[in-house]
Formats: sequence, structure tokens, C-alpha cells
Amino acid sequence: MVRVPNPLQALLLTIGRLLVRLGLISEDRVRQTVDLAWPRILTGIARMSKNAADVAMVGVALGPAAIAGVGFAGPYWGVAFSIGGGLAAGTIALVSQRFGAERIEQAGQAIRSSAVLVVAITLPLAAAFWTVPTALISLLTDDPQAIEYGATYLHLVGPGVPFAALNLIGSRALIGVDDAWTPMVLRGTGAVVNVGLNAVLIFGLGLGVVGAALGTVLSNVFVTVGIAIGLANGRLPGVGAFPITVSPTGRYVHRETIRDVVEIGTPVVGRNSVWMVARFPALAFVGMFGSTVVAAYIITRRIWGLMNTPGWGFGLAASSLVGQELGRGEEETAAAFGREITIFSVATYMAAAGIVVAFAPQIVGLFVGGSGDLSIPIAVGMVYASALAIIPQGVAGATAGALDATGDTRWPFYSRALGMFGVSIPLIYLGGTTSLGIVGIYLSFFGETLVPALVNYHRFASGKWKAISRGYRPERPE
Repeated sequence: MVRVPNPLQALLLTIGRLLVRLGLISEDRVRQTVDLAWPRILTGIARMSKNAADVAMVGVALGPAAIAGVGFAGPYWGVAFSIGGGLAAGTIALVSQRFGAERIEQAGQAIRSSAVLVVAITLPLAAAFWTVPTALISLLTDDPQAIEYGATYLHLVGPGVPFAALNLIGSRALIGVDDAWTPMVLRGTGAVVNVGLNAVLIFGLGLGVVGAALGTVLSNVFVTVGIAIGLANGRLPGVGAFPITVSPTGRYVHRETIRDVVEIGTPVVGRNSVWMVARFPALAFVGMFGSTVVAAYIITRRIWGLMNTPGWGFGLAASSLVGQELGRGEEETAAAFGREITIFSVATYMAAAGIVVAFAPQIVGLFVGGSGDLSIPIAVGMVYASALAIIPQGVAGATAGALDATGDTRWPFYSRALGMFGVSIPLIYLGGTTSLGIVGIYLSFFGETLVPALVNYHRFASGKWKAISRGYRPERPE
């Protein structure tokens, strides 16, 4: 029976085959990349749509002040993803290399050690969000209504922080053993559950930002429980068999494994935290333009998140495929995968940006309650600028994913820090304090992507990661 590609697969295969005709990528690598990338991209679309729905629903129900409040809480909630996603880079590097070297039992140890590590780190953060949310939101704004909305949201999402981080560990581990389908089903379903809960809690029960926060926490618990049951049993009812079974009674605190996860993952936590930390001054400086521009900026960032979903797929496909080739000792093949996935990624980002440019006014209109809202024209202009600026992210994300697989994770961290704090944030500040005005915000999007694209590509092209990766590879069985 011939399996018919879904629309996203078909679009990616069409882009890939066009690149094959141009001689830029091999047909075999198109298929391998698409098989791993499309489920992750679809998961990203679902989850970013969920994040956008949070903002859109509270915006329609409560107005721009609620959008700003949820937006100010966003950087704190993002801590879970900075930590979880960063440590998960260590997880996928170890798991994919052990999978390529046929050392499955060592892959299970990497998953358990990553899980206990991420819980130990995120529990104190959850406690802080629960106990002092008003003080945290007040660091970003002095608008009393925005503080009230933001503190309420942050207080209630606090307990969900460890679950969100664990979701990332589990999903990256599965991708490392060539299974992007299962994480897509579980996390995509979680996003759908989140949107459904939001609709009921925000509109049906009139809970506003309380409903948005509860929906977020409950959906993350749902996904975490599903991944845990599936990994422990080797299958999950309604989802099917998992490619790996991890004994829940095995050893968790394994010093060597934890050390490797920390060594590989810490620079990625730093890289992820750059954007999380940068959001604090970014929002504070955008606040100089007034609440209408703040709402427009937050709307644009949610749309940016949707445009950036190809990076979810191509970055992780690069991590998995490059890591597996390194596990087999095939360094040149690993390099070819990294180069060709980067080309594929850029082409896909161009397609995503084109779609958003074509429908920018209609997309922005989904976030507000009426056509008379003053944030609409401001947000549309920001969306046009961000759509052009997102294209270099195709280079930055794919090469960062390839470097993650090798253990050479420091340079992507440096590049993101330089782009955000050396270029992007200063441009927003100049926009708020000089005649540059809102153009400073437009240019800040380009600073965020161009610098990492140039630095990451140069680092990968240098080939220095080959020697670094040898320090993390397992011995192949005889």
C-alpha cells in the first residue's frame, strides 16, 4: 500500500526535490530529513499556535492590557524551555550517538539522568513563580493592570515548569532514536487539549488569564504522563509502540552521564537563556513606546514563533542524523548532512515567510477584538519586517542543531548572545530614545538572526567539531 504524504510532508518534499534538481542536496537526504523534520515542525506549529491562542483569547476577552500581562509573564515561563531544551541537547547528543553505535542500554541511562537533572533544577523556579509572581512582573512594568494579569498568570503556571522541561527531555530522546512521530502525536495532542481547555476556561467559565494558565499546566501534565508511560512500557495505548524502553527502576544519578549532559547542555541552556533573558530588557525598552506598541510587539513575537517552527524540525533532524553518523564514525557523511540540511532549512523558511507576508493583516486581526484597535497597523508593519528577518534563522538553527550533535555547543551560544545583546537589544533602545523610532524594532529582528547565522555557519564549516565529538562517542560493539 502506497502511503500518501500529508500536506506538510508534501510541501517539504516539493521544496526538497526542487533543491535536488538544482544539485544542492541529495535525494536520499531529503527523505531522511523530511521523515524526522515534518513531525517536529507540525508539533511546533501546534505548540506555537497554542501560545498564540493564549494571547489571542485573552486579548479578545480582556483587551490589550491582558495581552501585555501574559507577555510580561512569558519570559519567566520561558525559563522552563531554556533549561529543558538546553539539557535536552545533551540528551539527544548522547542518545543519538549511542543509537548509532548500537548501545541502546546506555541511551536509557542518558534519559533517566537527564530527567532527574532537569527536575532538580526546575523545582526551585516553580516555587519562585508560585510565591513571588507580583514582584517578578513588577520588574518589567509599572502598569498596575498588566502587573495584575501577569502575576496571576505566572503564579498559576509555576507548578507546570518541571513538566514542561520533562516534555522536552522525552521528546528529544525519542527523536534521537529516529522517532519524531511519537513526540509529534503526544505534544501536538497536548497543544490541542490546551486550546480546548482555554476555550472552555476563558470563555465558557469566564476565568480569563486564570483559565489560560490552568490550561497550560494541565496540558503539560498530560503530555509528561503520556511520555513517561510510553517509555516505561515500550508502548502507549492509542499511540503504539515506542522505539526504546527505559526501565523506571534503573539508576538515575550516574555521575559520568550527568557530567556529559551538563557539559553538552549547559552552553545550549545559555543559548536558550539568551533569548529568555533578553526578553526582559527588550520588553522594558519596547515599553518606552507605550502599551499599544507593546501589544503589537507581543503579537508579532507570537507570529514569529509560528514562522520559526521549521527550525524545530531541521535543527533536531540535524542533531539526530549528524549524531548517528558520528556514532558510526562517519565524519564526512555527518558534515554532508549538516550542510545539506542547512540549505533545505533556508528554503523552507523562505516559503514560510512568504505565506506570512501574503496574509499579515488577516493574521494580526486574529489577535484583537476589533478592526479599530490601534495595535493592528503597528503589528502588521512589525510582521513584515520580522518575516524578512526570520530567513537567516534557517542557517542559524540548522547549523546549531548539527553542532549540538557533536558536543560543540559553545559557539551557537556565543553567536546568539552577541546577536541579542550586542545588536538587537541596543537597536530597540535606540528606537525608544532617538528619532530612529519604531524602525529600531524592525532592525532588531535582523540583529537577532543574522549574527548567529554567520557565526554558526563559519564554525560548522571550520570542521573543528569533528575532534570535539570524539570525546563523547561511545565504543562500537564488536
